[in-house]
Amino acid sequence: MALHRFEWAFRQPGRYLEGPYESPGIEIEDGRDDLDEALRRLPPGARADLGRLVERIDAEFERRTLPDPGWVSDWTGGRWWWWRLRER
Repeated sequence: MALHRFEWAFRQPGRYLEGPYESPGIEIEDGRDDLDEALRRLPPGARADLGRLVERIDAEFERRTLPDPGWVSDWTGGRWWWWRLRER
């Protein structure tokens, strides 16, 4: 599901990214949280494979968003993808 969120969002035109769901609180950043958790739990070979895919996802996500240094909080716990602005 996490990969699907990014696949869907990156297929959308323009810079603004939205998740594939209408439900509040289900953001593509949640999908990145899930990928981060998977990277921590996978064995080394699978972690390397997923890591290469996540690097490409991160690069595209960073390209299509802007930094929001004013939003950094303890809640984000170093998860930089929550510190990005998605603009319309």
